[in-house]
Formats: sequence, C-alpha cells, structure tokens
Amino acid sequence: MKAYLLDAYGKGRGLRLADVSEPAIGPDDVLIEIHAAGVNLLDTKIRDGAFKPILPYKPPVILGHDVAGLVAGVGAHVTRFQIGDAVYARPRDGRIGTFAEFIAVDQADVARKPANLSMQEAASIPLVGLTAWQVLVEQAKVAPGQKVLIHAGSGGVGTFAIQLARHLGAHVATTAGTANLGLVRDLGAEIVVDYRKQDFSEELTGYDVVLNSLDARTLRKSLKVLKPGGALVSISGPPDPAFASKQGLSWIFRQAIRVLSAGIRRKAKRQGVSYAFLFMHASGEQLAAITALIESGAIRPVIDRVFPFDRLNEALAYAEAGRAKGKIVVSLISSNVAPSLVTSKRAGAPTATPKLRPATLPSKVVR
Repeated sequence: MKAYLLDAYGKGRGLRLADVSEPAIGPDDVLIEIHAAGVNLLDTKIRDGAFKPILPYKPPVILGHDVAGLVAGVGAHVTRFQIGDAVYARPRDGRIGTFAEFIAVDQADVARKPANLSMQEAASIPLVGLTAWQVLVEQAKVAPGQKVLIHAGSGGVGTFAIQLARHLGAHVATTAGTANLGLVRDLGAEIVVDYRKQDFSEELTGYDVVLNSLDARTLRKSLKVLKPGGALVSISGPPDPAFASKQGLSWIFRQAIRVLSAGIRRKAKRQGVSYAFLFMHASGEQLAAITALIESGAIRPVIDRVFPFDRLNEALAYAEAGRAKGKIVVSLISSNVAPSLVTSKRAGAPTATPKLRPATLPSKVVR
C-alpha cells in the first residue's frame, strides 16, 4: 500500500511517500480502507520531535490521527463491525498511521460514521471531537447555565467545542480574530472577544470553565476570568503530575513535569480554582455519542481546506501556519463518485462501496 513515512525527526521535515506492507490484523482489530484523513498540529509536533518524551515513535513511522473509510477486514474477536461498514476513528497512541491507504485499528477505538457526513467531513471530527468531549464532558462536567470560555474559537478544537458547550446548555464566550467573528457567532458563541483589539481577561469574569489551547501567557491570564471553584483545562500544556502518572512516565520525566507545571498549579490554588492538562485518548464509545449529536444536527463539521493525498506535505505546512478555520483534511478517494473497493478481491469483501453523497463542505478543495 501507499503511505507517507517520517524517516527521521526534524522541524519542517517532509514525509516520504512509499510502498509499504499492508498492516496485519490482530484479533480485536478492524482494517480500514482509508478514504480521508484529518491533518492536525499534533502531526507536525510529532514530526518535529516535540513529543518524543511522551510518544517515542521510532522512525520510519506513519503519522496521522484521524480516519474515515470502509471496513476492509476484521479480526477473529470483532463483533461490532463487518466488512463494508462506513466508520471513523482516532486510533490510539502507539497505533497511529492514517496517512496511508489502510490502517488496522482496535475495534474499541472505532465508531460508525455519521450517516449525514461525507468521508471528508467525518475525517475532520475524531481528534477534535474527542478532545472537546473529554474537556467539557469528562473533565469539567459542564452543566446547563454554566459559563464557558473557549480560546481560539475558529480553530479545529474551538469550532467543535463551541457547539458542544452550547448543546450542554452553557453560556459560551470565545476569542477569535477579526475575520472570524462571524463564524464563531454562527457556531453558537454568545460573547466574542476580538483578541486583536481586546484583552479577554479585562472583558470577562465569573466563568466556570476555560478551555485553553494557546500559549503560556494566555493560560496565566485565563485564571483571572474564573470564579472560585472554576476549572482551567489546557490542551497545550504544561502537562501536570496527574498526566505524567497516567502515562506511566519515568521518575525523571515525572519530576520534570512537576516542576514545569508548578507555577500555574500554584497560582490556580491561590485563586481557589483547579488546573488540569488534558491529552486526549481514543474512544469509540465517545465517538458514537458524538455521532448521535452530529446526526441530530446539534454539531456540524467545519473544514477549511481539502487537499488531495499527493499533496499531504502541503497540508501539513498549511496546518502549521495556524491560519485554518476549522479542520484540514486530505482525501484519498473523491466523495462524489462510487469508488471501487481496493480490497474487493479479499474473500467476503463487497465489490464496491455504497455511493457517497457529494460533499457540501464549507471549505476550499485544493487541486
């Protein structure tokens, strides 16, 4: 199969398209023929080597954390899926690799694709959807009537988190640039702070939850908007001791993380609020709950651009530039035709995929 390989860590390093062996299927695995894959800043950070202490992948390695496609094979213990099912997933850490034609994913990480989304739209959801869910539902336990501030509302996580917080009944504020104010209001933000002209820490007060995805300065200033008992959850760091313990990191790394996060934890404690770092985890069960929200119309995907698979390195560079509104996707198979299933020669596999509706993406298709 074709796949993009990271041959060695390096900032801005291009991935190499190569022919590699198709992944083996374990007893609990689902083999997915990939139709589309999401592109995330996490991919660029892993490529650059920023996550080597936490995610020590050994090159050559296939990157990519979001997938939508068709089930092409199943392991002996798989009961939830069958060949031909349309699915999506965020493969668990240690088993990523969606920048390829196929990937084997543990069935626990997989969910059926929302019926009202194209493959491209579905591929934009898993990582950002699970991140927002785990911050707002699992960690902060957002309740109706609470006030939630979501930073970078026009980004991938932000566009999803605004919609989820509104669905949970929260009053939502967000920060965004001048050009994106209309977008975030349309997604449900009731208060929008133009970070180019306003200081959010002077405009907002009495918030229950802040979701931070920005820099250390924004993180510190976010403490000012929280009321006593509030929660500051960051997906951009610094990691905290609870995360280090959960990841099973060595004693040296645990101590280093304790020191790195000591300042923000101390300031949070003085203000009577909590600080937590969240590094999202794969969950097919949570994705299934997200599917239900998407099919009900409560949440819609926001895609900036769709790149063809042979321009993946351009897609990564575009993601790294930080200008995207919503998500960036690479497409392996066009969404407005009925492609033949690459795996149709396998025993028991169907000869063709179901027809997919033409994409109605709020995006630019890069050709």
